[in-house]
Amino acid sequence: MYTDLFGKKRVKVGLHHHTTLSDGRKTPQEVAALYRAAGYDAIALTDHWKFGSEQCLEGITVYSGEELHVGTSDGGEGCYHILCLFAREEPAVGRDASPQEVINAIHKAGGLAVLAHPAWSLNTPEMIRALHELDGTEIFNTVSQRGMSRRGDSSLIVDMLAASGCILPLFATDDSHFYGEGNYADATNSFVMVESDSIDAAAVRAAIEAGRFYASEGPEVHLTVKDGKGIVYCSPAVEVVLFSNGVYSQRVTVGEGITHVEYEPLKWEKHLRAQVTDAEGRRAWSQIIPLS
Repeated sequence: MYTDLFGKKRVKVGLHHHTTLSDGRKTPQEVAALYRAAGYDAIALTDHWKFGSEQCLEGITVYSGEELHVGTSDGGEGCYHILCLFAREEPAVGRDASPQEVINAIHKAGGLAVLAHPAWSLNTPEMIRALHELDGTEIFNTVSQRGMSRRGDSSLIVDMLAASGCILPLFATDDSHFYGEGNYADATNSFVMVESDSIDAAAVRAAIEAGRFYASEGPEVHLTVKDGKGIVYCSPAVEVVLFSNGVYSQRVTVGEGITHVEYEPLKWEKHLRAQVTDAEGRRAWSQIIPLS
């Protein structure tokens, strides 16, 4: 467990990991031990079409999880990978289901439905807006960036969705399969930092549903709106960017050791999203905050 810049307790959680139970290259025990050693407080094992129950494994809390993928391998026709998180049981749905049927089944099983790596899957904003009651989407996915086509960053899709009024909670995950090493390693890189003084699944889920978390590869980021200004507090950064629906805006701050940025939104800006980058090139992403 960690303490953030404001003295609040945070839980470091990895919510997308694969093992030898599907297409990963390490056993569940090996994955759990590796993430525990890397300082994670909890993980979810999300093997393809293999529901993993909540448990304690190798000394780390493991939340229930599964990845359900439907559609084709042609992104133009529709390829959807959807995480099932915190469910009480396996969703009753088959591989021939529609993405909406998958989402509905996840909810019926008591879980959260999070769209995985939309950029990697070539999910367009139109495809995503057609889905109802998604509980979030990945803004960054490590394996999709480092080893699977260099489409791990879904920021543009997230921003186009938000500009059209579809604001989704944002997650960063590894989607670890242990496919590569060094610069191609897909493990222990991305996570969410959840504001909670407990690693209990119910407490962490409640904080996620309330939006009390940020996504990261390492840095800390906090975005708030006060007196009409967007205010960012962060760990030392070399770049802070405030994204919005606005096209013309002075949204980038660069320097050394930046820890605080204030931004005066333009009259047409409806929401803000902060992204910080540290000296090592690691990024963190805030949630999207409406301005009204």
